[in-house]
Amino acid sequence: MTTSTLPARILGGAPPDVTRLGLGLAALGRPGYINLGHGEDVGAGKDMAAMRERAWTVLDAAWAAGVRYFDAARSYGEAESFLGGWLRERGHGAAVGSKWGYTYTAGWRTDAETHEVKDHTLATLERQWPETRAALGRRPDVYLIHSATLETGVLEDERVLARLAELAGAGVRVGLSTSGPAQAETLRRALEVRVDGVNPLSVVQATWNLLEPSAEGALGEAHAAGWGVVVKEGVANGRLTSRGEVPPALSAICADLNATPDAVALAAVLAQPWADVVLSGATTAKHLHSNLRAHPLRLTPGHLDALRGLARIPAHYWRERSALPWT
Repeated sequence: MTTSTLPARILGGAPPDVTRLGLGLAALGRPGYINLGHGEDVGAGKDMAAMRERAWTVLDAAWAAGVRYFDAARSYGEAESFLGGWLRERGHGAAVGSKWGYTYTAGWRTDAETHEVKDHTLATLERQWPETRAALGRRPDVYLIHSATLETGVLEDERVLARLAELAGAGVRVGLSTSGPAQAETLRRALEVRVDGVNPLSVVQATWNLLEPSAEGALGEAHAAGWGVVVKEGVANGRLTSRGEVPPALSAICADLNATPDAVALAAVLAQPWADVVLSGATTAKHLHSNLRAHPLRLTPGHLDALRGLARIPAHYWRERSALPWT
């Protein structure tokens, strides 16, 4: 793997090698997303060719900065094909994660009534695994159940778990991503999964940020068990950037460090000992570079204590997130 300018580590207790900062393509693979200011960032160029060019521009910027972990999903529009085409065209080798369980249904529209539909059945897994391989032009290194919850029953589905165990046996790191106020409960149930006495799951991608840190204890437990931990939504879909209402405590630390809110928010995630990869969800190279300034920042214990006061009641946080418009 090409030498990176960002610090690297293995993902939990096993390969692949990853960089501490990664790039998620949720906002790059489709014309509509819930990040604040996404519509402004994309502008009028919402056709597929323009979106591909924009994605490649951000991917090039990420690669030049040393990013070597990239995250996509079947429901991120054309994110997998954009990423796969870019990797082939540039001749790059990097660690790639993707997810199954949601189907993109927006039809390349920002005003669609439904943008994605969840289905955690074996039929969806069997359909989406070859779709992902074809779009990427290779198999992903990491393959996750997309937004697993206790309600879908996927963590009790013996046929799904057996198929995931087969993929794990073939060298793919399988696991789950989590969302919602019950992230911790879902992850703890995933840590108990067994197929023939062995847990095939070994990676979690979870939301953790200064507004929603409720999964912290469970993420620490996963890390202690040798799991890889990937953190998404570290800037809370833009709410912890200059586009949001920056809380006074965060603003004060930004002034102290001469840093932007997004960089401080991501530095707070990097400071968590259980976090292997922290994803940027940037839509532009400018925002990506701003996010990457988190790496050299060093928050003091006093800074981190002050920032802990920003945490919200999880149910309130997720209700506000679900109300964000797709633009």
